[in-house]
Amino acid sequence: MPNIFATSTLAMVRRFEAAGFRAWPAASVHYDGTWVIRLTAGHEAKRLNSVNPLDPHDTSDIGDRIARAIRRFDAYGRRPTFRMSPLAGERLTAHLDRLGWYPYAESLVMAMPLTERTVAGVLDQIPLRDMGRFVRAALRVRNADPAKRAGLSEVIGSIEPDAGLFVQEVDGRPVATGICVHDGTLAGLFELATDAAFRGHGHGRKLVLSALKWALGRGATHAWLQVEADNAAALSLYRSLGFAEAYRYHYRSAPL
Repeated sequence: MPNIFATSTLAMVRRFEAAGFRAWPAASVHYDGTWVIRLTAGHEAKRLNSVNPLDPHDTSDIGDRIARAIRRFDAYGRRPTFRMSPLAGERLTAHLDRLGWYPYAESLVMAMPLTERTVAGVLDQIPLRDMGRFVRAALRVRNADPAKRAGLSEVIGSIEPDAGLFVQEVDGRPVATGICVHDGTLAGLFELATDAAFRGHGHGRKLVLSALKWALGRGATHAWLQVEADNAAALSLYRSLGFAEAYRYHYRSAPL
């Protein structure tokens, strides 16, 4: 099995970043040099509404480019936001520091090799084909506003790689949901959530392992996910499954 971690650090980051864009597509994508400006009117998620720099050496005309990006965000009614991975580089980081763009919402990208041993003893679970049913379950598990249904449906419906929609239920009630996107040799896990009333009972672990078994059967050799750095319970679960930190990113917003 080829080892994704054997590649250089920035090459690995670029691979995960590209997979993330394909797995969670924004409605509008614009390139300014190697800055990817992602905007989505129907969904407020930061990763769908942010500037994503992809080359630490692409530092020309930073001020003018930030101004152009701000105009695009204003047109969408979104707050200008940068998503700062290791690909952003020190010069852009220092420039945003000087402008007072404050950092927040640090997250980890975690990954691990995916083998038969990873999912030994895990029962097969067939993903849902009914996207509407999945979206309703996902919103209920998160206790989210039903008005978010259209935006989430639009994002999921735009995923181009093969996407498995997974739901764990107890007595017919959805208690955990997640999406596994199979993209070549990568299996990306997205929108993982467990109902607060049912946490600590293994439902999230069962869902993740079922999703990974599904992806392994389709040729995935590595699994990866993104998790906020302050989500101690989720980090404990993922580490117990074998995930390890690959890199971190955070967001920066323009000062008020």
